[in-house]
Amino acid sequence: MKTILKLIIAVLLLLCLFNMPYGFYTIVRFAVAAAFAYMAYDYFKSKCEGLGITFTALALLFQPFYKFALGRTIWNIIDVLVAIGLFYLIIKAFKK
Repeated sequence: MKTILKLIIAVLLLLCLFNMPYGFYTIVRFAVAAAFAYMAYDYFKSKCEGLGITFTALALLFQPFYKFALGRTIWNIIDVLVAIGLFYLIIKAFKK
């Protein structure tokens, strides 16, 4: 289930590169923050503190209640880097 969730979130983040209605970005922020919070909890439970801390930080970055005004270009870079990181974790999981 974690793999499918990572894939969905990565695709959503890459869709943010296109011109979408503002509501789409708000929904993505809620979905991504919730997914990252779940993944952080799951990684802490699995004794993977490094990934737990990473996903906690990402959940805080993407949370929709206090928006970080980084500008569209910076957010696009963050979206791509996070999507690449998620794809890396997916591939790493399949190799096991």
